[in-house]
Amino acid sequence: MKHILLINTSLNQDNGNSSELANQLVQHLSLKYQATVDKQDLSTHELPHLTSAEMGAWMTEPNERTEVQQALAEISDTYIAQVKRADTIVIGMPMYNFGVPSTFKAWVDRIARAGVTFEYTAEGPKGLLQHKKVIVVAARGGVYQGTPMDTQTNYLKDFFGFLGITEVEFIYAEGLAMPSKEESLTAAKSAIQQY
Repeated sequence: MKHILLINTSLNQDNGNSSELANQLVQHLSLKYQATVDKQDLSTHELPHLTSAEMGAWMTEPNERTEVQQALAEISDTYIAQVKRADTIVIGMPMYNFGVPSTFKAWVDRIARAGVTFEYTAEGPKGLLQHKKVIVVAARGGVYQGTPMDTQTNYLKDFFGFLGITEVEFIYAEGLAMPSKEESLTAAKSAIQQY
């Protein structure tokens, strides 16, 4: 573990439970492994939804892009370069309305690029981002782990698996809007120290 990419997605930035716990995990890992850290707080970037113009820029040969297309392609190129540089990706992931934050989905849409992070072969899609690990710090107001209402866990495993990243682990802090909040946070912090 030499290079960590931290992706925080909470609307509350560093004050969000998922961000606080993900920050603690990254601090712990960077000290333990002497790793360098890139940090991306998606709530501060105001990343818009993907448009056909931006996708069209990706599909245009770099030397044929207009200035506008170059600027649009650079958004995705920058995020993908961060992912490629990292060997470990830590994601602070709150649950909003039984899904991932929309800013994270906007990030996902710029990371998944045919011919860059995955490719279609005769045998089907093949991920091009191997030999990486993802650790998701999932903070939730209710308790959903292992139930049909946990829409995040399989989605995140499927998405990163599609890109070739099959080592996806989770630290859960659940029931944070319930009386068991402190107990749950203590358990999550203990799990962080075990890494």
